Amino acid sequence: MKTLKKLQAELGIAFRDPRLLKQAFTHSSYVNEQRTQDTQDNERLEFLGDAVLQLTVSEYLYRTYPERPEGELTKQRASIVCEPSLVQFAERLDFGACVFLGKGEELTGGRTRPALLADVFESFVGALYLDQGLEAVRSFLQAHLFPFLPEDTLLLTGDHKTKLQEFAQRRGMGAVEYRIVEERGPAHDREFVSEVWMDERMLGTGSGRSKKDAEQRAASQALARLNEMQKA
Repeated sequence: MKTLKKLQAELGIAFRDPRLLKQAFTHSSYVNEQRTQDTQDNERLEFLGDAVLQLTVSEYLYRTYPERPEGELTKQRASIVCEPSLVQFAERLDFGACVFLGKGEELTGGRTRPALLADVFESFVGALYLDQGLEAVRSFLQAHLFPFLPEDTLLLTGDHKTKLQEFAQRRGMGAVEYRIVEERGPAHDREFVSEVWMDERMLGTGSGRSKKDAEQRAASQALARLNEMQKA
């Protein structure tokens, strides 16, 4: 487990209130095991962080793409402030290594769970906003999120299941089949794992908070694999 002190050094951010930072990385499973009144989980910060991200990402897109209509900007924002994207940003910053988890969640791989990582990214943004304001959040995103978006963020959007189906039809491949192979987590924080199969081959896996999200991520992985096979 990485210390929060080390994380701050890596990010170049020093929290004025260390308790906010710790709360941002405290999962409810840890609080349930500790049973102390002064330990709070990150769910309220996650709520706030989502709203702050919606605002700051909207502002970034508004200024970066002045000719684009509202509909396209809405799609772009949705493709950035969504679980798959936030997971990538959290993984890049190694946020999972800093999370305070209960023993059960730790044993079941909670540090790498997509839903947990996306929540932690949002709660960190919420904590940073409370600690240092909107400008600090903008600076953080300018350094650690916006530079890693595609040059055209519309590339983040799209229906991967439809693209995979079209790919298979153009090449006369077999039917595409999705299988939900696992459901994990408590009822309020459910996570689904999907596999996508074609011609009796498993081509991709994905996880998400809904079966649809899990299937989309599996289809995305399958498309990447098929494209690599085409190049070989």
